[in-house]
Amino acid sequence: MNATRLIIVAVGGQGNLLASKVLGEAALLSHVPVRMSEIHGMAQRGGVVESAIVFGDAESTTISDGMSDVLVSFEPAEALRALNKCNSRTVVITNLSPLSPFTVTIGRGTYPSLTKIQELIRKKTAKLIAYNAVDIAVEAGNIMSVNMVLLGSLIQTEILPLPAENVRKAIETRTKKAFVDINLKAFDLGFAIAEAQSA
Repeated sequence: MNATRLIIVAVGGQGNLLASKVLGEAALLSHVPVRMSEIHGMAQRGGVVESAIVFGDAESTTISDGMSDVLVSFEPAEALRALNKCNSRTVVITNLSPLSPFTVTIGRGTYPSLTKIQELIRKKTAKLIAYNAVDIAVEAGNIMSVNMVLLGSLIQTEILPLPAENVRKAIETRTKKAFVDINLKAFDLGFAIAEAQSA
């Protein structure tokens, strides 16, 4: 099975690691070989958290610059920061709700415009699916389900060799019981948005 390479980038506390675990579980349910690695950059303090997940036959979890098939970003500026991992065939899915870094909050930096971020991503990659995932998470019932919204969009693209049904099962087993229904709704809403943007 050919390897499919996924990068997920987020800010600490956005649920990147849970999203990775759900995908890993779904891969096992689908009998798809999977390898994962994570980089935690001061995650507790709002630092970057990056997951590299390789589905299919691969020797390593390392995803070199320009080698990512798909990039999922929970924060728009992080999508821009990870753009070096992409190429002209990469699909990018990003949340458009910014979380300003500390430097911007204290007035020592400037947050790039969302229009500019999208422009730069579109210039370098094959496709961009971008929307405010925070609003969709709130609609699902919990602002913390941004990760599941974006997973729904990812699975809709059919880039990963994972059926949606197995991802839903993984959400049920990996999520705390109190949040299962909300997370499933968030997943379905994200799936529908990607479907609408692809139409």
